[in-house]
Amino acid sequence: MKQVYNEFQSPYVGMWVFWRPALVINCPELARKVLVKDHDVFRNRFLSSGKTDPIGGLNIFTVNDPLWSFLRRRLTTLFTAAKLRSLNGLLTTKSGDLVMRIKEDMYNEDTINLRTLCSDFTTDVIGEAAFGVTSETVKTGDSLMRRITREFANFNLHRGLCWSSIFFYPELVDIFRFSLFPKDTVEVLRHIFRTIIEQRGGYDKEVKECRDLLDALLKLRQEAAADNEEISEDLLLAQAAIFLVGGFDTSGVTLTWAVYELAWNPACQEKLYQELVDAKQKNDGKDLDPSALADLTYINCVIKEALRKFPSMGWLDRIASQDYQLDDHLTIPKGTVIYVNAVGMQQDANHFPEPHVYNPDRFLPENERKINPYTFMPFGEGPRGCIGKRFGYQTVRCGLASIIMNYELRALPNTPKPNDCHIEKNGLFLGPDEKLSVQFIKR
Repeated sequence: MKQVYNEFQSPYVGMWVFWRPALVINCPELARKVLVKDHDVFRNRFLSSGKTDPIGGLNIFTVNDPLWSFLRRRLTTLFTAAKLRSLNGLLTTKSGDLVMRIKEDMYNEDTINLRTLCSDFTTDVIGEAAFGVTSETVKTGDSLMRRITREFANFNLHRGLCWSSIFFYPELVDIFRFSLFPKDTVEVLRHIFRTIIEQRGGYDKEVKECRDLLDALLKLRQEAAADNEEISEDLLLAQAAIFLVGGFDTSGVTLTWAVYELAWNPACQEKLYQELVDAKQKNDGKDLDPSALADLTYINCVIKEALRKFPSMGWLDRIASQDYQLDDHLTIPKGTVIYVNAVGMQQDANHFPEPHVYNPDRFLPENERKINPYTFMPFGEGPRGCIGKRFGYQTVRCGLASIIMNYELRALPNTPKPNDCHIEKNGLFLGPDEKLSVQFIKR
């Protein structure tokens, strides 16, 4: 997508996805039309996991209307500010585990693999938040949830064919019975799902207080039943599964890049450290909980700048439900695939001067309001924007704050600068294709 953006320098570019014509959108004005203004025309994604993959095909990321509208309406209530505050204790505990893990690894290993460390942390947080199952990967280096997320991220020829078909040639999915999640992983998740539900009294026991996503999904099922709407077990499991395997890597990769960039940018790191220290002093010397961290300015700038340089996914896909006049020069026919080139716009010097420079100040309030709308879209935009955006930010903030408050980060010799890192070509997200490490120095 970056190559298409840089080579053509055009508001849109036509291309072929196998035998199907597609259009790449390279300008924010047209991105707004597709994602927001005329969302009803572009309500559905092109990617699809097919009817033979109920868990991969029924989650809110891949499903299309009318089921998508039903799910979005029901699931939005799971990510309110009050629901996120209920996870403060979990995030505080897991962030403390992260600090201790770094301390132990400093003495036991020559270097720490940042992506492994960060993915262990995000798996523990999301695994417990989604399924209510104790996950202590950060403490022990292994857990059932971590084995599931590792298996999902494990790339081989078959997984490559599955992902390529789902994203670019959905017609093949049902023919070859491809799946978004490894089938063994789905069965393990189903067993966990059923076991926890039985321990909590079954599907019919009234849920009064939601302790985790599983409780929230059960309550959602009961509320839907009261409205004569049926929600199957597969539909519930699909949402928990995408929350786990979709969330652990996106948050883990973002935390990895933020830590690595700060090690190479000590002035930014010091500015963040001072913000955290000052906030703690104003809090009577007490540690900052996730809600307090959310009110800070610079830590959010640090995370946003990491997301600008290294977005989890480089594009946003949609499909036209009818013939559509894009501008005075082009009308696209029904069924045309649209790719909004997010990574291209986020690294365009016209929108972000010196785009290869890591500069969190871009997102200070006085500067952020000057950013062209729809040029920074790490979580998508419009009604189909990422429903877990706030939880993702919350998880990364807590992990990053705990690290910076306890350790000074320094770049190691003979390691690549962030701009020289290779991006993995075989994964779903824009993670590093090599082991990244930094030096941790106890404060």
